[in-house]
Parts: sequence; C-alpha cells; structure tokens
Amino acid sequence: MKSVLITGANRSIGLEAAKQLSKKGLFVYLGSRDLEKGNEVADELKKNGYENIKAIEIDVTNSNSILAAKKVIESEQGKLDILINNAGILGTNPQLASDTSIEEIQKVFDTNFFGVINVTQTFLELLKKSESPRISNITSGLGSLTLHSDPSWKYYAIKTASYGTSKAALNAYTIALAYELKELSFKVNAIDPGYTATDFNHHSGPGTVESAASFIVKHTLTEDDAPTGKYFSNDIEDETEESPW
Repeated sequence: MKSVLITGANRSIGLEAAKQLSKKGLFVYLGSRDLEKGNEVADELKKNGYENIKAIEIDVTNSNSILAAKKVIESEQGKLDILINNAGILGTNPQLASDTSIEEIQKVFDTNFFGVINVTQTFLELLKKSESPRISNITSGLGSLTLHSDPSWKYYAIKTASYGTSKAALNAYTIALAYELKELSFKVNAIDPGYTATDFNHHSGPGTVESAASFIVKHTLTEDDAPTGKYFSNDIEDETEESPW
C-alpha cells in the first residue's frame, strides 16, 4: 500500500484530496497543525467509510513538528511514496506592493515557501526509499509571472504582494528540485487546483473542492513516463493543462 502525506489536510481541498486518495487505496496521513482537530476529522471520515486515514500533527513553520511527523511515518511505513505540499495561507488583504509590511510578507513566505522547502528536505530521505516517489507542490495561478504580465488574463488585476509572490517563489523552487531529482524516479510538479470556492477565499471561487482535489490527484498519481518539472493548472483550458511560468 502506497503512503501519502498531505499537509494542511484537515479542511477544504486538502481534505477532499485525502478522501479521494483513500478511496484509491492509499494510506493517507492527514496533516494538521492541531492534532485534536485532525483526529476529529479523521474519525468522522472513518465513520463515513473512509479507510487507512490517520491524522498526524505537522506545522510546516516548525522544524521540530516536521521532524516529529517524519519519525512517526518512518516508524510506521519505513518510507513515504507521495508528498503533497498543500498547507498555505493567504495573508491579510489588501496586499499592495507599496505598503504591505515586511513582517506580513515574511509570515506568508514562512508557510507557503520556506515551509514547503523544510518539509520537502526533511522527507526526501523517506521519499527516496519509494519506487515511484511523487512531490506535488500546490501552487496558484497567481504565481504565474507570464500571466500576470498579460493584460488580457482574467485575473490580471489581482496582484498580491505576499501570496502571489510566495507562489511564484514556490514555482521556482519546484523547477530547481525537479531538475536535481530528474535522474531518479521522482516526479516533482507544481499543481494549481484553480480558483476554488473555499474558506480560504470566502467561497468566492467558481470551482469546487471536488474538482480541485481531483485535479491534484490526477497529476500526482502519474505513471513512470509522466513529465516532471511542470506547472499544471485547472484553470488552463487546453489538453495540456499546463500553465506558463
């Protein structure tokens, strides 16, 4: 049985991805900063027929928390097959480039960028023990510099000094990591689930969590000949589903 760790999985898209992966027969570690809340969610899922789901405490901004989570998975599984870096925060609004404080920008980067790096580097040892390791970095269309430079893009006016820039940085890290691991069996991709109605954005997005999670699962459970170092987006309406960087 393959194992997957999903950070920030006690609600919204992360939770739905956990449900879908459980139904596909994977052992799911449902990452939550608050273990009590994570256990409540996991217990509810089990009551509704979902199997092989376990809540695990992991705060991506806390190195000790990340290491503790690694030790749990290592003791129980010996390896990790899939890492989905889903935890993220939006930050305060508005996020004007001219006056958003350094402290606010750093707070968002600590979760969305540095947190991903810390989790990934910590779990690489376990991922390298898998026959087909996968790392999916959950990003946003707002991380595309190309689209942000295109006045015809439907989200052109949505500029965020902390959130969008953190996702652009995450995209760059994804490229670097995928290149470093390209000679191994890793598939490392940035995945944008699209503008989805969640608590994250006060349910303003047009997409559903089911569609968003399905898109993540589709580009995570890939074959050995699948691409790596790509940027897939649920908002791109062509057969490649690739977003420009």
